[in-house]
Amino acid sequence: MAQFFSIHPANPQLRLIRQAAAIVRAGGVLAYPTDSCYALGGHLGDKTVMTRIRAIRQVDEHHHFTLMCRNLAEISHYAKVDNRQYRLLKASTPGSYTFIFQATREVPRRLQHPKRNTIGLRIPDHPVVQALLAELNEPLLSSTLMLPGDEFPLNDAGEIRDRLEHHVELVLDGGACGLEMSTVVDLTGDEPILVRQGKGSLAPFGIVHG
Repeated sequence: MAQFFSIHPANPQLRLIRQAAAIVRAGGVLAYPTDSCYALGGHLGDKTVMTRIRAIRQVDEHHHFTLMCRNLAEISHYAKVDNRQYRLLKASTPGSYTFIFQATREVPRRLQHPKRNTIGLRIPDHPVVQALLAELNEPLLSSTLMLPGDEFPLNDAGEIRDRLEHHVELVLDGGACGLEMSTVVDLTGDEPILVRQGKGSLAPFGIVHG
């Protein structure tokens, strides 16, 4: 049975954040709010967590996982970022963007795209996940909480608990946070490439989306 924490969306209770971090470190999978929509998360170094999230979402090994990061310094540790890319990141983070980068050796091979050796990274603009990342002191392995057959991500913590109570260890209820996923931008080439149009504006990247 999943634990259920009602957490303040703007001023998350430190006691609950610490308990959530302990669950993550122990190998638990949690559902948590972000600045775009709810996501599934777990410990970066735990292979079982990755397998469990794939099973919940019913995605294959080509599915990009995201590393939720606190700041640009943390992104630079896990991704190969040049000066041009750094400026783009600085102009658009924190925010509802997921960036595809070439992974550094710090990223376990199993988390990288099997053919491209890439990884998705994101700096979310939401107090709950920012507090959790600060407590963990490392990125959170993450994937959008979109269940098989659903048209939109789950947005109601009560429904998340009902549908996933036997599949996750914790639901962090931070209230409704939206149905729109993050905008995904591939920064591995010479020019930014739009992979998925979502909540984040394309303006910082000079991408024209027809």
